Amino acid sequence: MSQAVVTGAAAAHAYCQKKAAASGSSFYYSFRFLTPERRRAITAFYAFCREVDDIADECRDMGVARTKLAWWRDEVARLYAGTPTHPVMLALREAVEPFHLPQQAFEQIIDGMEMDLGRVRYADFKALRLYCHHVAGVVGEVAAQIFGVSDHITLHYANKLGLAFQLTNILRDVGEDARRDRIYLPREELARFNVSEDDLLHARTSENFRDLMEFQYQRAEQTYAEALALLPATDRKAQLPGLIMAAIYRALLQKIRNGEFQVLDRRMSLTPLRKLWLAWMTWIKG
Repeated sequence: MSQAVVTGAAAAHAYCQKKAAASGSSFYYSFRFLTPERRRAITAFYAFCREVDDIADECRDMGVARTKLAWWRDEVARLYAGTPTHPVMLALREAVEPFHLPQQAFEQIIDGMEMDLGRVRYADFKALRLYCHHVAGVVGEVAAQIFGVSDHITLHYANKLGLAFQLTNILRDVGEDARRDRIYLPREELARFNVSEDDLLHARTSENFRDLMEFQYQRAEQTYAEALALLPATDRKAQLPGLIMAAIYRALLQKIRNGEFQVLDRRMSLTPLRKLWLAWMTWIKG
């Protein structure tokens, strides 16, 4: 794979910073409250997630996409061998040992991105849950490691919080995903509420669809509650960045519900000012 090599730690971190900022993600708002060392580490990790996610989202040729993801698998191996070449991995190299970041986590994230290639369907929530573990739960665990963990239960909290984030994303992106031939709503649940894939593709909102979305909302909201209940008090201060993300994502989830689940023909979001306010208020409240 051709890739311009960026040398020097400063250049590598600048690359990651640009990658993270360009995404406009809610995650970026929580990074501002970290110490410089942890901020550099989480920004580099987030940039890695963006790199591999962009392959799954933007590469139309499945063969090329698999080749690119295979290259990233090799780059993960090079990272842990001490010989990375990509600027993201050069930036991550200084975070692996201090924050105890496991190689398996990076490999599992790539596994999740491979699940997004081709025609995406899930038979039931158990199958969807496995996908969410790879693309969100593991991400949550790595982020928690960077934020600071003194109790192993915090990793269970982080995994479940990642699931809640992903369920929110799925709810927000139902229409957009369907148009890309990705339907994450389990087939068993579509059938239970008498909603067809064609309804999603053609943005047909109905009472059945709203009932289905209310079911998805309730599950996501319950997952947030379960996750937050798991967080040990001893790690609450360290995990404030994750709590900031939870505040932002739960506000988005509520906005989707308040908007009567109009997600088939539009993409709901919070304004940057609203995200910043939620981040600040969560930080102040601790």
